[in-house]
Amino acid sequence: MHALSSLRWKIALTTTAVCCMVAAALGILVHNVVARQIVGEVRKEADSALEHALSHYEYGTTHGDVNIVLAPPQLPRPLRDLVARGDTGSMVGAFDGKPVMWAAAPADQQALAVWIPFEGTRNRLRDIDTAILASAALAAGVVALAGLFLADRISRRLATTAAVARRISAGDLDARVGFPSRADERRQGRRSRDRDEVRDVAQALDLMAGSLQERLEAEKRFTADVAHELRTPLTGSLAAAALLPEGRPKEMINDRLKALHLLTEDLLEISRLESGVERADLALVELGRAVQRAVAGAGPAVSVRVIRDAAVLTDRRRLDRILTNLLANAHKHGRPPIEVTVEGPVVTVRDHGPGYPPELIEQGPQRFRTGDPGRGRGHGLGLTIVVGQAAVLEIALSFANAPDGGALTTLRLPVGRLPDGRLPDGRLPDGRLPDGN
Repeated sequence: MHALSSLRWKIALTTTAVCCMVAAALGILVHNVVARQIVGEVRKEADSALEHALSHYEYGTTHGDVNIVLAPPQLPRPLRDLVARGDTGSMVGAFDGKPVMWAAAPADQQALAVWIPFEGTRNRLRDIDTAILASAALAAGVVALAGLFLADRISRRLATTAAVARRISAGDLDARVGFPSRADERRQGRRSRDRDEVRDVAQALDLMAGSLQERLEAEKRFTADVAHELRTPLTGSLAAAALLPEGRPKEMINDRLKALHLLTEDLLEISRLESGVERADLALVELGRAVQRAVAGAGPAVSVRVIRDAAVLTDRRRLDRILTNLLANAHKHGRPPIEVTVEGPVVTVRDHGPGYPPELIEQGPQRFRTGDPGRGRGHGLGLTIVVGQAAVLEIALSFANAPDGGALTTLRLPVGRLPDGRLPDGRLPDGRLPDGN
């Protein structure tokens, strides 16, 4: 059912239906014209024979023609009534069970009729109708195949364009459809088509992807340049602040400079993540123990519960960074208690605050966006770094709100078999978990 509803089948079936309707109309027209011509010739021959018979009857002579009958009982009734009114006419009827062309005229209050065999003419008309039907079927088949071929080409090009659009939406900004333009075809010596809407759509998609890629690259370069330019004066400012006398002004200056320094480091980290140069140093890690160590310094408001432990392939330093940012976000924008749960390769971080804003759940974190202050929930650089590090580690990340309130973040870590024979769930062949170190 799905195959028949695809674009190429719709085009092919529509083309075939139109061809069949045109062939039927032309077939009926040809049949009527040819039948009228052939039957007209037979009728003319019958009328000529009738005139010949009337001339002999008028002069009382006979010529022994067996096809001339006076008041024949097999004369069709419409023709008999016509003659009774004093008119002359002809029509197809039967004589001794065989089709004939009758022609009759009044003679001494009776019908003088002649007949000409019509079976050969009928067979000829049947052969013509068969030829018309065969030609129409052949034409419909050829048009259907041609329509299916052309529709398949259009459908494949549209499918290619849609696949590239999906790759671009997934983040692959280097993806291009790459259909040749009219200028490319002229340079290659090929004839350029006047209009090609599919190619126009593909080229518009390529232009949009190129423009988007240029803007994002410019934004990445700007972020990296700003962060690099800020690092040197910040380092000098921190060193100079250390020389200030102790007191409240020094504390305030150091506090602001450290916040600005952390912001600069976050920007640099984001620029590295977005440039695609970051590579994970994967190792088999016991997830429960790694999460407990990462959360150990987060304060008493955070509890860790390991329902079922598992060994996963991950970079523990990057995993620590993800958990640290999630907990910092929960402390800043949520409310205690903050709960971290490990169940197999899945880690959830949940607080009991107002929850994530709907736009974050739908669109994901965005840089420097802090949400609606009235809802008390932000998602700035910290969650942006979480998304970037999760992509490096191939962690499936989702943001949601718990049914009874609070932000809920779920991390699903990848597992796999290592070259030393460890099983897909991270266990050794004897069933033991390896050391988390």
